Amino acid sequence: MADYIINGKESLGIEFGSTRIKAVLVDENCNPIASGGHSWENRFENGIWTYHTEDIWSGLQDAYNSLNADVEKKFGTKIKTLSSIGFSAMMHGYLPFDKDGNQLAEFRTWRNTITSQAAEKLTNEFNFNIPQRWSIAHLYQAILNGEEHVKDISFLTTLAGYVHWKLSGKKVVGIGEASGMFPIDSTTNDYNTQMLDKFSSLDEVKKYSWNIRDILPKVLVAGDNAGYLTAEGAALIDTSGNLQPGALMCPPEGDAGTGMVATDSIAVRTGNISAGTSIFSMIVLENQLSKVYEEIDMVTTPTGKPVAMVHCNNCCTDLDYWVNIFYEYSRLSGSNITKPQIYDMLYNTALEGDKDCGGLLSYNYFSGEPVTKLSQGRPLFVRGENSKFTLSNFFRSLIYSTMATLKIGMEILENENVSIDRLMGHGGLFKTPVVGQKLMAAAMNTPVAVLETAGEGGAWGIAVLARYAADSQNLTLDDYLEKNIFSNFKSSTIAPDADDVKGFEEYMKQYKSGLAVEKSAAENI
Repeated sequence: MADYIINGKESLGIEFGSTRIKAVLVDENCNPIASGGHSWENRFENGIWTYHTEDIWSGLQDAYNSLNADVEKKFGTKIKTLSSIGFSAMMHGYLPFDKDGNQLAEFRTWRNTITSQAAEKLTNEFNFNIPQRWSIAHLYQAILNGEEHVKDISFLTTLAGYVHWKLSGKKVVGIGEASGMFPIDSTTNDYNTQMLDKFSSLDEVKKYSWNIRDILPKVLVAGDNAGYLTAEGAALIDTSGNLQPGALMCPPEGDAGTGMVATDSIAVRTGNISAGTSIFSMIVLENQLSKVYEEIDMVTTPTGKPVAMVHCNNCCTDLDYWVNIFYEYSRLSGSNITKPQIYDMLYNTALEGDKDCGGLLSYNYFSGEPVTKLSQGRPLFVRGENSKFTLSNFFRSLIYSTMATLKIGMEILENENVSIDRLMGHGGLFKTPVVGQKLMAAAMNTPVAVLETAGEGGAWGIAVLARYAADSQNLTLDDYLEKNIFSNFKSSTIAPDADDVKGFEEYMKQYKSGLAVEKSAAENI
């Protein structure tokens, strides 16, 4: 394997998640052979959820150094050349630049709920749901706000598109990522021309000299050549100078697209649920929905197929804080138990709780939640005087709260008679075996499968796309995944248990009623 590394046959995928930047190195068969990572956190500054530019590059470098250390430990050599490389990141957001490449405003992430005016106006104008997170909503809101920087915009991109641009010189994005910037026409695999025209004709937009067509990145599909790693780009990744330029780069994608790849969920009637800092489901559609729903984003697979996406801003953050409390207690008690062991114990005790959590309610809203129409969030735990307040019920309610808002969005697809053969789970919620999978199956009333690669997540997914760009073997991405990748991996599937389903339904009745309490908390605390 050392010769394999020395000869540069490996492919690299790096994903900028909300709390972790992860790097995964794969061989020619997409088997993970090394990994590294870097933890980071968003900042709430001047009413904006953001990351600083220096955090992006120092985080990338630390993740890559961590990967290199793993490679050296395992194979006695460091990475010098790569066959191909791909970058992905949390979707949406706002990163505007002028003609000289200067950043014009702070990076506004998907987590912000500050574009409701723009999102509503564009949704009405396009007759197509434009969520608050989308890049075009951020741009139009900046226009409506009269922000000074807008006149100087020469290029607008996402985090994945930004990193790719700086490393390759190419202003491009993968079609899945593009579909979170501006509506896509799946018949042309490009931005919807009618909607581009409608945007350009808006009175507030016409006063600017730039045209929306010129400032958006070019759209590419999986397998396209998206440029090559430049010498400047290699130096940005590897501060030691060992990494050489020239690696083929695949189109940069969003975490939704890489999640679909990582779970083999890009064929119609398949879907996946990504559960980490945020939670979202992606269902590949046979037919378009009957009408526009503000709770449903219409995006695409990395090959351009239409996908119904239910995205919720909040998932595991509150749960993680509670685990930290138990970890602090274990330290005080003198225990040597590790945090992963605490996660497993608390997750597993949730299975022993009452099916409806015994009347306990948890709201995991650290930020606003558009699906439930709340512009602000306050983490909240509520119980009545007759509730069964046990550790098992408490932690089951925390896990249920990660899924509850997603369920509200998914009920729309149920009413649209959207068929789903299976849901694939990935992300932190599924790391402890069985628990998250079993409770998610109950919440969605659909079988939930987890692959043995679920822990690698989107970083592995973008590494697969990088490998596919380097050698597609003249296969479609669907066939490539089925024949070359997932035929080699094991998966486990858990069907919904009838009692669990009934219990979750009871929990949801209380949850929906209690949303008024959550709203009041945000307004008064």
